Amino acid sequence: MVSIKDIARKAGVSMSTVSYALNGSSKVTEETRAKIIAVAKEMNYVPNAAARSLKKRETRIIGVFLTDFKGDVYGDLLDGMKEVCNTHGYDLIVCSGKQAHRMIPERMIDGAVILDHAFTHAELLEYAERNHKIVVLDRELEHPNINQVLLDNKAGAALAMEYLIEQGHEKIYVVTGPEDSFDSNQRMKAVKMVADRMADVECVEIVGNFKKSGGERAAERVIHEYTAPVAVFCLNDEMAIGFCNRLADTDYLIGEHVHLIGFDNIELTKYMQPRLATIDYSKRKWGALAGEQLIKILKGEVVEHERIYVTLVKGASVGKAPGYSGRS
Repeated sequence: MVSIKDIARKAGVSMSTVSYALNGSSKVTEETRAKIIAVAKEMNYVPNAAARSLKKRETRIIGVFLTDFKGDVYGDLLDGMKEVCNTHGYDLIVCSGKQAHRMIPERMIDGAVILDHAFTHAELLEYAERNHKIVVLDRELEHPNINQVLLDNKAGAALAMEYLIEQGHEKIYVVTGPEDSFDSNQRMKAVKMVADRMADVECVEIVGNFKKSGGERAAERVIHEYTAPVAVFCLNDEMAIGFCNRLADTDYLIGEHVHLIGFDNIELTKYMQPRLATIDYSKRKWGALAGEQLIKILKGEVVEHERIYVTLVKGASVGKAPGYSGRS
């Protein structure tokens, strides 16, 4: 690989002069700069990004860490983040897996957005103590170098439960996400709070995984235990889709025998028949806000934690419980 030293030798100047010329410094004349750039092009010189970032203490790259790349939520979220970051002169690198964690302590990126439960709280706090700038989307952590941009999971889950109860449903199956999922755990807290307020509501928890397979397995159990119309709250839409897929092989109908609601309002739910009731929020705004907050932290600005608000999308997948005419 051609180095600055090689260019300096061929151009007959010092290494510092080459550095000034390649970095646009006013310390060299235009004539000298033109000569050095011509030599660099002739030798097919490529700047060493690692060395340059070490000297400038920045890479202009932001790292986004995800648990995996599956699911329809990530696309809009990353698109919103990319648009904001590119506007401010930053590029994104998206990665997953334990080996990628070293990008933070090795300062291969300027800052990190975390949506990956593979990071422990202690690990992120240790990075923050070393002055790494971090935005978390999947946990609550307090540190001057960590900002939270969290989805209002509790409000969304409460809206879903209240909607089912308002339709007169007294037995509600709730299909959870993975045990170590912050979003799932927050949603379940709200589910239990709402259920505890209603003495006549039975809440049955089914362990899921935020994947279609989790919804399919939940449907198997509901089918096996079915005696009368019931309500099902899948804590994400992907499991709700899996649930519908399995129920399609039976005589049970969504909106009649099983009243189903999801969470996320992913694109596919808009085309389901009957239309899936779900909880909506802007994935693009979530990503954009995470990018904005991280860039502010990198600039040394003080920022407050942010929350992404949610709304209920009603659908024909949820109807009134048989014989229900309204609560007194």
